Amino acid sequence: MENYTIDFLTTEWIRNGIISFIFLSFILIIGKWNNYNRNILIAKAISIILIILTITNHIDFILRDKWLIQEHLPLHLCSLSQLVACVIVFIPKKNYFFEFLFYCGIVGGLQAILTPQINYYDDSIYEYLEYYISHLAIIAMPLFLYFNLNLKLRKFSWLKIFFTLNLLMIVIMPLNFAIKSNYMYLNIPPEVDNPLIIGEWPYYLIYLEFIVIIVFYLTYCLFKEKKESHV
Repeated sequence: MENYTIDFLTTEWIRNGIISFIFLSFILIIGKWNNYNRNILIAKAISIILIILTITNHIDFILRDKWLIQEHLPLHLCSLSQLVACVIVFIPKKNYFFEFLFYCGIVGGLQAILTPQINYYDDSIYEYLEYYISHLAIIAMPLFLYFNLNLKLRKFSWLKIFFTLNLLMIVIMPLNFAIKSNYMYLNIPPEVDNPLIIGEWPYYLIYLEFIVIIVFYLTYCLFKEKKESHV
């Protein structure tokens, strides 16, 4: 099995982009039609779908004897965001997890949708749909919580999550060297043609540091005006 990438502005890329936009719009719109309690149920439904996808995806690789510690630990940024999205509705104190999901889920999920790379793709419809559904969900969940369940971004949350990412890098990078993995693409850049990936290792990581903190800050500036949280 090889990694499957979808080139920018191809027919497949445009089709998937349109479907993704419609899906995200629908999720946000239905929240405006419902009251707070019903929106809680919708958020829980999204979490349960993600839990099912996470479990079945690992089971699928295990049954096909394709599960590898170098590939399938939930240590990519989108995988970590997916785990947070699985549990965030069910935990009482969720502000920090919401902020992590908001910055990392939206930014990472958008990158995955705009520059798709399905790792270890087996040509199945399941793998294809699982990739898009899981990445769209980690974008939809924080936006749904923000717009429909009144969660907010606290002051300096962008900086706190940026430091969190760097702590994760400190832990994951030596693990990558130890087990010959590439979690968070810290050792080898992704295969997709991504304009944000500049140069080879380690220079692309240095550039990404500046890009990420700028994107996080701009995200905060765009969404910082919000009322106090109800949950």
